[in-house]
Amino acid sequence: MLPNDTAPLNQYFSLPKVELHRHLEGSLRLTTMLDIARQHGVTVPASTFNLSGLVQVQDQDPMTFTNFLEKFKTLRLFYKSPDVINRVTHEAVEDAAKDNIRYLELRFTPVALSRAEGFPLHDVMDWVLTSAQEAAKKYKIKVGLIASVNRHESPELAEQVAWLAAERIKDGLIGMDLAGNEAEFKSDPFHGILREAKQAGLHLTIHAGEWGPAENVRDAIENLNAERIGHGVRVMEDENIVALARERGAAFEVCVTSNYQSGVVKALTEHPLPRMLSAGLNVTVNTDDPSVSRITLTHEYQHVCEDLKISSDALQQSVLRAAQASFLNEVEKMNLTASLMKEMKL
Repeated sequence: MLPNDTAPLNQYFSLPKVELHRHLEGSLRLTTMLDIARQHGVTVPASTFNLSGLVQVQDQDPMTFTNFLEKFKTLRLFYKSPDVINRVTHEAVEDAAKDNIRYLELRFTPVALSRAEGFPLHDVMDWVLTSAQEAAKKYKIKVGLIASVNRHESPELAEQVAWLAAERIKDGLIGMDLAGNEAEFKSDPFHGILREAKQAGLHLTIHAGEWGPAENVRDAIENLNAERIGHGVRVMEDENIVALARERGAAFEVCVTSNYQSGVVKALTEHPLPRMLSAGLNVTVNTDDPSVSRITLTHEYQHVCEDLKISSDALQQSVLRAAQASFLNEVEKMNLTASLMKEMKL
């Protein structure tokens, strides 16, 4: 999946970037995982090459959502201590900064991070917040955090996460996300919890229209008043829902490589992103899980331009749309947009 030529990558690398959809749990470095395994007795293959097959999508893998999700079963073995959670958070922010990302919204799943060792949810959230803030300062990148909950887990757990997140808005926890298996689990049990979270001041993004139908996008917009849709590519199956999304200005956090690897689209070149843009939808470009997919945002920008034939001007506009769709306040959005335009000489 990785482009082989580094020379063509330079033009995409040099672009200032905004990332709105990146999961912490899909951002772990292979070398870090091996270190953690040695220090904490996690049973995994003793080389990065062999470990890669367990935690990263390989070219020869079946491109299905079951294979994609299988990688996270191994990844969840690694969250063995506060130091580990601090380290992987710090490194995720560092890796984003090294890819010329100026603003990162990093989502994390407190329940997943807490489960291996039974850590209290509030401690996990504080560890991620502290480490992200320290790394943001060190690497001169702005970072906002989004707490994610899964559809297949209990609403009671989601409610705990929502309350804890609301208490930490002042510390940089800016949003909530509903993720997980939308093909088999409805969002209905979470409606009340997420509406209350929004009333408490948290922004809202919902995974919808990825492995589930366009109707899930309508549900996210109408029933949850979601500001952004995670993936959302199957919205194109229903022109009425396309019109609704366009009218509401909902931003789509599109992740091209992830959509291919998880079987949402059959080939990279068949991705509906160009059609979404032509339909006037508010589309942004993101990585989803850079380590699992073996990509950077630079690689995604290259795929969008070279495989999907999106112009460099349209790509630059998508970066500005991402800044405008961020969960920053209006003054911060204005400053970020102005800074990006200056850097891109627009």
